This record gives sequence, C-alpha cells and structure tokens, in this order.
Amino acid sequence: MNATTNAATNATANAATNSATAHPRSILTGLIGSGIGGSLSPAMHEREGRELGLNYVYRRIDLEALGLAPAALPELLLAAQRMGFDGLNITYPCKQAVIALLDELSDDARALGAVNTVLFRDGQRIGHNTDWSGFARSFKRGLPDVSLESVVQLGAGGAGAAVAHAALMMGARALTLFDVDAARAEALARELQARFEEARVTAGTDLAGALRSASGLIHATPTGMAKLPGMPLPAAYLQPHLWVADIVYFPIRTALLEAAEAIGCRTLPGGGMAVYQAAEALRLFTGIEPDAERMYAHLESLLAQGAQ
Repeated sequence: MNATTNAATNATANAATNSATAHPRSILTGLIGSGIGGSLSPAMHEREGRELGLNYVYRRIDLEALGLAPAALPELLLAAQRMGFDGLNITYPCKQAVIALLDELSDDARALGAVNTVLFRDGQRIGHNTDWSGFARSFKRGLPDVSLESVVQLGAGGAGAAVAHAALMMGARALTLFDVDAARAEALARELQARFEEARVTAGTDLAGALRSASGLIHATPTGMAKLPGMPLPAAYLQPHLWVADIVYFPIRTALLEAAEAIGCRTLPGGGMAVYQAAEALRLFTGIEPDAERMYAHLESLLAQGAQ
C-alpha cells in the first residue's frame, strides 16, 4: 500500500515537474516611450527571463512610431492592463505624466515624482522608480573612489530627479542643477533640499563657472541619444579634473563622453544604469531575483555586436 502510494505521489510530482517544464510561467511586459525603436531593454529582459526559465515577452510601445503624443498614455495603460500585461517600463517623455494615472506609488516614486516601472496587480496600477538605485549601483561600480564634494547635473526631468536623488543618497555635499527649463530646475532643487537638509542643493545659472569648481558632472538629459545626437554643453566647458557620468547608453559612447575622455576626464557610460534599473524592474515584474551581472555581460555583448 505504501509502495503504491509512494509511486503515485512520485508520478504526480514528476507530472507536475514535466508540466512546469513544458509550460513555463509567462510574463508579458513592455516599454512605453518616444523614439525607443533602438532600445535594448527588450533584449535584456527577454534573455534574462529565458535564463530564469520564464516565457518572457517584452514589447516596445513607441509613441513616435505610432504617431501618438504623451496624451495617449491613459489609453495605452488601459489597453495593456486589459490585455493581461504584468507591467510596463516607462521612459521619456512619460515618467512624470504617468503618475496621475496610477493607484499607488512606492515611497521612492512618491519622493522622486517620477515613475519608470508600473506593475498591474489585482486591478491596481502601482508605480515604482528603479532609476535612482540603478544609477547608484552603476556609479559605485564604475567610479567608486571619486569625490562627491561638488556635483553639477544637467537635466531636472524624470530621470534627472532620480539620479539627483541617487547622488545625494551617495553623499554629495553640494549639487547644482541646470535645465533648459529653469523653473523645473528650481522646483527640483527645492524638493531635494527639503529632503536632504545636510547638503546644499541649488539651481545654477552659470554652467561654465559651476564646472570650474565642481568635482564631477552628471548628464541626465536625452541629448546624445541616437535620435538626439550632439553635446548637451559646449565642449570647452569641460575640465580635466572632472569625472563625467552619462545616463545615455544608446549609443554607449556619447559625444559627451568622447569629449571628456579626450581631455583626460574619468567617465561613466549609461550602460550600467540601464542594466541595474532593468534588473530591479524585472524583479518587480516576476518576483524573482535576476542575475544583474549576467545582464550586464549580455548588454556588453549586444553593444559589441553593434546593436546600437
């Protein structure tokens, strides 16, 4: 009787295992943004999903390709939710606009006023921000010993809010923000100053002067992307003593980084942030811890193959 019971139990367990193997758990996610046709996020997510034994599908929802404006965001979120998406990544220019369409925000997303990851759970839309932790992890990996005494940052939008938060979390003593929209830089400076009272956070007016006395420069605008080539500042403003961190990774070697390296600056490309924010988003989508270093190696192989 016991042998029969054990055999039946084993057979049931084997059948369940075989069934799980034959029908891996399915995850459906995607990215909403504008001009994202060349994004490597689908390749990174889907490859790591397969490594984790998942049937993982990641779709681009490109506003530019679809001829849509950010005003279409409510319809796109509703459509994705109805179609059974597990979640979405959100990128430029929707990281702040999406907040009004969500039911709940993580503490990080609420503090930053920007969302790059939306989970669909039990009919609710939950916003998270994995950008800031992704940048911090990349920075510590690539520029572990640089001074954060005085940091200049270009860009005060959704991504800019995240990396500025990261810089202050890592110990920046002074942070000066610049943006094409001066009011936006001033608003972000006020918000950050209220949260990080021990630091000095200001909106700058003289970029060249600020860089002469700064320790490093963070670039957090879309300038330099494949669809928006060019430099976010005059090359003459760069100083050899600066470290320069770029969040753009497509292409991985931006005009800014090339100009900085040409005069001897230490630099950090945006690939690390792209990987580490993606790894955390994947964990949120699936509940499984991905291998971030494996994802990093995969991104490097994609870039080496000329995927950008």
